Amino acid sequence: MKKEFANCAQCPSKIADRLCKKEDGEFPLFCPTNNKRELMAECLEEYDDSQVMAFAKQASIQEGEGYENREVGYEFLKPVKPRILEIAEFAQKMNFKRLGLAFCVGLRQEAKIVGKFFESKDFEVISVICKVGRVPKEHIGLHEHQKIAIGSFETMCNPILQTFILNDAKTEFNILLGLCVGHDSLFFKYSAAPCTVLAVKDRVLGHNPLAAIYTIDSYYRSLRT
Repeated sequence: MKKEFANCAQCPSKIADRLCKKEDGEFPLFCPTNNKRELMAECLEEYDDSQVMAFAKQASIQEGEGYENREVGYEFLKPVKPRILEIAEFAQKMNFKRLGLAFCVGLRQEAKIVGKFFESKDFEVISVICKVGRVPKEHIGLHEHQKIAIGSFETMCNPILQTFILNDAKTEFNILLGLCVGHDSLFFKYSAAPCTVLAVKDRVLGHNPLAAIYTIDSYYRSLRT
Protein backbone atom coordinates (compact mmCIF):
# COMPACT_ATOMS: atom_id res chain seq x y z
CA MET A 1 0.00 0.00 0.00
CA LYS A 2 1.18 3.53 -0.76
CA LYS A 3 2.82 5.38 2.11
CA GLU A 4 0.24 8.19 1.97
CA PHE A 5 -2.68 5.84 2.63
CA ALA A 6 -3.29 4.83 6.24
CA ASN A 7 -3.69 1.11 6.97
CA CYS A 8 -3.81 0.93 10.75
CA ALA A 9 -5.74 -2.35 10.60
CA GLN A 10 -2.57 -4.04 9.31
CA CYS A 11 -0.06 -2.43 11.69
CA PRO A 12 2.52 -5.10 12.62
CA SER A 13 3.44 -3.67 16.04
CA LYS A 14 1.95 -4.66 19.37
CA ILE A 15 -0.62 -2.11 20.48
CA ALA A 16 1.41 -0.96 23.49
CA ASP A 17 4.47 -0.35 21.27
CA ARG A 18 2.79 1.76 18.58
CA LEU A 19 3.50 5.41 17.92
CA CYS A 20 -0.17 6.22 18.50
CA LYS A 21 0.23 4.92 22.05
CA LYS A 22 3.64 6.33 23.09
CA GLU A 23 5.94 9.11 21.91
CA ASP A 24 8.86 6.93 20.84
CA GLY A 25 6.68 4.12 19.56
CA GLU A 26 7.10 1.96 16.48
CA PHE A 27 5.41 2.74 13.19
CA PRO A 28 5.23 1.27 9.68
CA LEU A 29 5.57 3.31 6.48
CA PHE A 30 1.82 3.83 6.24
CA CYS A 31 1.44 5.16 9.82
CA PRO A 32 -0.86 8.24 9.76
CA THR A 33 0.31 9.38 13.21
CA ASN A 34 3.75 9.83 11.68
CA ASN A 35 2.77 10.87 8.15
CA LYS A 36 -0.25 13.13 8.63
CA ARG A 37 0.96 15.67 11.16
CA GLU A 38 -0.56 18.57 9.22
CA LEU A 39 -3.97 16.90 9.42
CA MET A 40 -3.43 16.27 13.12
CA ALA A 41 -2.91 19.99 13.67
CA GLU A 42 -5.97 20.78 11.56
CA CYS A 43 -8.16 18.37 13.49
CA LEU A 44 -7.10 19.84 16.85
CA GLU A 45 -8.45 23.18 15.66
CA GLU A 46 -11.85 21.49 15.26
CA TYR A 47 -11.74 20.35 18.88
CA ASP A 48 -11.21 23.98 19.91
CA ASP A 49 -14.85 24.60 19.02
CA SER A 50 -16.65 24.57 22.38
CA GLN A 51 -19.52 22.34 21.23
CA VAL A 52 -17.21 19.82 19.58
CA MET A 53 -14.96 19.78 22.63
CA ALA A 54 -17.92 19.22 24.98
CA PHE A 55 -19.18 16.35 22.81
CA ALA A 56 -15.75 14.71 22.62
CA LYS A 57 -15.09 15.23 26.33
CA GLN A 58 -18.36 13.64 27.44
CA ALA A 59 -17.85 10.76 25.02
CA SER A 60 -14.46 10.04 26.57
CA ILE A 61 -15.85 10.34 30.09
CA GLN A 62 -18.59 7.88 29.13
CA GLU A 63 -15.97 5.52 27.71
CA GLY A 64 -14.09 5.50 31.01
CA GLU A 65 -17.22 5.03 33.08
CA GLY A 66 -17.96 1.86 31.13
CA TYR A 67 -15.36 0.07 33.25
CA GLU A 68 -14.93 -0.83 36.90
CA ASN A 69 -11.62 -1.32 38.75
CA ARG A 70 -9.84 1.53 36.93
CA GLU A 71 -8.20 2.57 40.19
CA VAL A 72 -6.75 -0.93 40.65
CA GLY A 73 -4.98 -1.12 37.29
CA TYR A 74 -5.57 -1.57 33.57
CA GLU A 75 -5.22 -5.34 33.74
CA PHE A 76 -8.15 -5.50 36.18
CA LEU A 77 -10.64 -3.53 34.06
CA LYS A 78 -14.15 -4.94 33.97
CA PRO A 79 -16.78 -3.72 31.48
CA VAL A 80 -20.07 -3.06 33.24
CA LYS A 81 -22.50 -1.23 30.94
CA PRO A 82 -24.38 -2.40 27.84
CA ARG A 83 -24.48 0.01 24.90
CA ILE A 84 -28.11 1.02 25.41
CA LEU A 85 -27.29 2.26 28.91
CA GLU A 86 -24.20 4.08 27.69
CA ILE A 87 -26.27 5.87 25.05
CA ALA A 88 -28.73 7.02 27.71
CA GLU A 89 -25.98 8.18 30.06
CA PHE A 90 -24.12 10.02 27.30
CA ALA A 91 -27.31 11.79 26.22
CA GLN A 92 -27.87 12.82 29.83
CA LYS A 93 -24.32 14.16 30.08
CA MET A 94 -24.98 16.26 26.98
CA ASN A 95 -28.29 17.49 28.42
CA PHE A 96 -30.19 16.16 25.42
CA LYS A 97 -33.94 15.97 26.00
CA ARG A 98 -35.35 14.86 22.65
CA LEU A 99 -34.06 11.69 21.02
CA GLY A 100 -34.79 10.33 17.56
CA LEU A 101 -35.18 6.59 17.06
CA ALA A 102 -34.93 5.43 13.44
CA PHE A 103 -35.70 1.74 13.19
CA CYS A 104 -36.28 -1.05 10.70
CA VAL A 105 -39.70 -2.64 10.38
CA GLY A 106 -38.02 -5.98 11.08
CA LEU A 107 -37.04 -4.71 14.54
CA ARG A 108 -40.36 -3.11 15.42
CA GLN A 109 -40.73 -5.17 18.61
CA GLU A 110 -37.23 -4.24 19.71
CA ALA A 111 -37.99 -0.59 18.87
CA LYS A 112 -41.00 -0.64 21.17
CA ILE A 113 -38.84 -1.84 24.06
CA VAL A 114 -36.03 0.59 23.24
CA GLY A 115 -38.41 3.54 22.99
CA LYS A 116 -39.94 2.74 26.38
CA PHE A 117 -36.48 2.36 27.89
CA PHE A 118 -35.39 5.85 26.84
CA GLU A 119 -38.72 7.31 27.92
CA SER A 120 -38.16 5.75 31.35
CA LYS A 121 -34.96 7.81 31.51
CA ASP A 122 -37.04 10.98 31.03
CA PHE A 123 -36.23 11.49 27.35
CA GLU A 124 -38.78 12.50 24.77
CA VAL A 125 -38.54 9.91 22.00
CA ILE A 126 -39.53 10.59 18.39
CA SER A 127 -39.54 7.24 16.57
CA VAL A 128 -39.85 6.69 12.82
CA ILE A 129 -40.12 3.36 11.00
CA CYS A 130 -38.16 2.70 7.81
CA LYS A 131 -41.29 2.23 5.67
CA VAL A 132 -42.65 5.68 6.50
CA GLY A 133 -44.33 7.40 3.55
CA ARG A 134 -45.45 4.23 1.73
CA VAL A 135 -43.34 5.04 -1.33
CA PRO A 136 -43.30 2.15 -3.84
CA LYS A 137 -39.94 0.65 -4.73
CA GLU A 138 -40.62 1.44 -8.38
CA HIS A 139 -40.03 5.10 -7.50
CA ILE A 140 -36.30 4.41 -7.18
CA GLY A 141 -36.19 2.21 -10.27
CA LEU A 142 -36.56 -1.30 -8.91
CA HIS A 143 -37.86 -4.00 -11.23
CA GLU A 144 -40.27 -6.67 -10.09
CA HIS A 145 -37.61 -9.37 -9.78
CA GLN A 146 -35.56 -7.11 -7.48
CA LYS A 147 -38.26 -6.89 -4.83
CA ILE A 148 -38.49 -9.02 -1.71
CA ALA A 149 -42.20 -9.70 -2.20
CA ILE A 150 -42.20 -10.35 -5.96
CA GLY A 151 -45.54 -9.69 -7.58
CA SER A 152 -46.83 -7.48 -4.79
CA PHE A 153 -46.84 -3.80 -3.90
CA GLU A 154 -43.77 -3.14 -1.77
CA THR A 155 -42.89 -0.02 0.19
CA MET A 156 -39.28 1.07 -0.04
CA CYS A 157 -37.15 1.89 2.99
CA ASN A 158 -37.06 5.66 3.28
CA PRO A 159 -34.14 6.84 5.43
CA ILE A 160 -34.25 10.34 3.94
CA LEU A 161 -37.84 10.82 5.07
CA GLN A 162 -36.89 9.39 8.46
CA THR A 163 -34.31 12.13 8.82
CA PHE A 164 -36.66 14.82 7.50
CA ILE A 165 -39.21 13.90 10.15
CA LEU A 166 -36.63 13.85 12.93
CA ASN A 167 -35.05 17.07 11.68
CA ASP A 168 -38.50 18.68 11.66
CA ALA A 169 -38.99 17.55 15.27
CA LYS A 170 -35.59 19.06 16.12
CA THR A 171 -34.25 15.93 17.75
CA GLU A 172 -30.91 16.45 19.47
CA PHE A 173 -29.48 12.95 19.14
CA ASN A 174 -30.57 10.22 16.72
CA ILE A 175 -30.31 6.50 17.44
CA LEU A 176 -30.28 3.94 14.62
CA LEU A 177 -31.76 0.51 15.20
CA GLY A 178 -31.27 -2.08 12.47
CA LEU A 179 -31.29 0.03 9.33
CA CYS A 180 -30.12 -1.77 6.18
CA VAL A 181 -26.67 -1.36 4.69
CA GLY A 182 -26.80 1.77 2.54
CA HIS A 183 -30.02 3.01 4.08
CA ASP A 184 -28.06 3.80 7.23
CA SER A 185 -25.55 5.68 5.06
CA LEU A 186 -28.28 7.91 3.66
CA PHE A 187 -29.58 8.51 7.17
CA PHE A 188 -26.14 9.69 8.32
CA LYS A 189 -25.87 11.94 5.27
CA TYR A 190 -29.18 13.74 5.83
CA SER A 191 -29.50 13.81 9.63
CA ALA A 192 -29.23 17.29 11.13
CA ALA A 193 -28.49 15.89 14.60
CA PRO A 194 -25.51 13.76 15.59
CA CYS A 195 -26.16 10.03 15.38
CA THR A 196 -25.23 6.83 17.12
CA VAL A 197 -26.02 3.19 16.40
CA LEU A 198 -27.63 0.89 18.94
CA ALA A 199 -27.65 -2.13 16.62
CA VAL A 200 -26.92 -2.85 12.98
CA LYS A 201 -28.83 -5.24 10.75
CA ASP A 202 -27.56 -8.75 10.13
CA ARG A 203 -30.44 -10.96 9.07
CA VAL A 204 -28.44 -14.18 9.33
CA LEU A 205 -26.53 -13.62 12.56
CA GLY A 206 -29.23 -12.11 14.77
CA HIS A 207 -27.88 -8.60 14.22
CA ASN A 208 -24.43 -9.57 15.47
CA PRO A 209 -22.23 -9.25 12.34
CA LEU A 210 -19.01 -9.85 14.27
CA ALA A 211 -20.05 -13.45 14.78
CA ALA A 212 -18.82 -14.07 11.22
CA ILE A 213 -15.44 -12.56 12.14
CA TYR A 214 -15.16 -14.54 15.37
CA THR A 215 -15.78 -17.78 13.43
CA ILE A 216 -13.84 -16.91 10.29
CA ASP A 217 -11.49 -19.85 10.86
CA SER A 218 -14.37 -22.28 11.24
CA TYR A 219 -18.00 -21.80 10.16
CA TYR A 220 -17.34 -18.67 8.09
CA ARG A 221 -14.00 -19.71 6.59
CA SER A 222 -15.57 -19.17 3.16
CA LEU A 223 -15.19 -15.42 3.74
CA ARG A 224 -11.45 -15.85 3.38
CA THR A 225 -11.72 -17.01 -0.23
